[in-house]
Amino acid sequence: MKKLWALLYNTVFIPLFWICIQCAALFNGKIRRGIKGRTGLFDKIERELPKLTSPRRVWFHSSSMGEFEQAKPIIAALRKKYRDIHIIVTFFSPSGYDHSKNYKFADIITYIPFDTSANARRFLDLIQPTAAVFVRYDVWPNHLWELQKRGIPAFIANATMRPTSARFYPLLKNFHRLLFNNFESILTVSAQDAESFGLFGLTNPAVEAIGDTRYDQVWQRSADAKKKHLIPPSILKGKKLFLAGSTWPEDEEVLIPSIKKLLQYDSSVLVILVPHEPTEDALEDIENKLGSKPRSIRFSNLIDYANERMIIVDSVGILMALYQYANVAYVGGSFRQGIHNVLEPAVYGIPVVYGPKHTNSREALELARRGGGFIVNDQQECYRTLRNLLDDKKANTAAGKQALLLVEENIGATDRFIEHLEKIYASKQPGA
Repeated sequence: MKKLWALLYNTVFIPLFWICIQCAALFNGKIRRGIKGRTGLFDKIERELPKLTSPRRVWFHSSSMGEFEQAKPIIAALRKKYRDIHIIVTFFSPSGYDHSKNYKFADIITYIPFDTSANARRFLDLIQPTAAVFVRYDVWPNHLWELQKRGIPAFIANATMRPTSARFYPLLKNFHRLLFNNFESILTVSAQDAESFGLFGLTNPAVEAIGDTRYDQVWQRSADAKKKHLIPPSILKGKKLFLAGSTWPEDEEVLIPSIKKLLQYDSSVLVILVPHEPTEDALEDIENKLGSKPRSIRFSNLIDYANERMIIVDSVGILMALYQYANVAYVGGSFRQGIHNVLEPAVYGIPVVYGPKHTNSREALELARRGGGFIVNDQQECYRTLRNLLDDKKANTAAGKQALLLVEENIGATDRFIEHLEKIYASKQPGA
């Protein structure tokens, strides 16, 4: 059966996949970048091979930047534990590669080759990993099958599986059962995910719930962020700060009218708005929606701050550090396709507000259940919620405490992953 699925995958799916991405590339710049970025991929890897002086090599694969954030605490822990270890990192998407290509703990960072049998063989011939870690869900069959043929242990980190997943459709279920059986271990973020993997009837991998490394990552990032001083204390003195992060136009349609009312109601409120994509068009659109009141200033011009009521952030990569200044935070995407990371503000012990499209995030659901997160469905609810959380210090403190507790109670998945990995990985290393 495995040979039949491999034949179908390589003679039907892969050719169709290649045709589809070539067609999609005509209209999608991101896909074009992904194809172009793989040009000469093996030559680039060969040029970097001299860096790999030790046989201890772990390959980490992530679909994009979000998944790679989950791998970072594991990589850092391995680096600390094994001084001679080498880390190879691959991405499927150009956004993940572009944002992470200078990551300091990786020896080689590259795209994963398109998933043909020949590409998988050549890739593994070059990097010669002693273990492979796929993060969350982005598993490519030919690469996994080739790892299995070579006896190289493969793991899924931060694995998730909904019982309603299309992978449980009759034919797909059989395919994924055979696929997942090639793993040494599947380490899930929750017991519910472990139970869902159990529905496949797997016979080989150990399936165990160990938690989510995102909690470890956000905890470490917050510690690093607190060392950064992005806003002068003179601007913050006597202010109640509301920060809206990773916002899209759909979020701003609700937020901006609420912000205007809030600023009229309370002269001590200062607002920071951080658009998810701070392009010039997006920034101008926000400024046009604001009009002349409230007065706003861009973050890049903060040196000229003159008591503006609103700061619009036109930089990237600083949102995590900015959350530390907030009394209340809003997390964007929740009036669009799905909410962004609620843990980033929660780790600072502040209430987190978000819209109705948050069910893609277990953390958002749990935050609301605990009383640390607040769901708003329209402008009126948004204004009332923000006003209450900024006015009522007792309510603010109680909600913030619950937000912080959610993070603190879930730290430790990285250590558990390393312990599990060592049972297999360390024993198979040369000289171990």
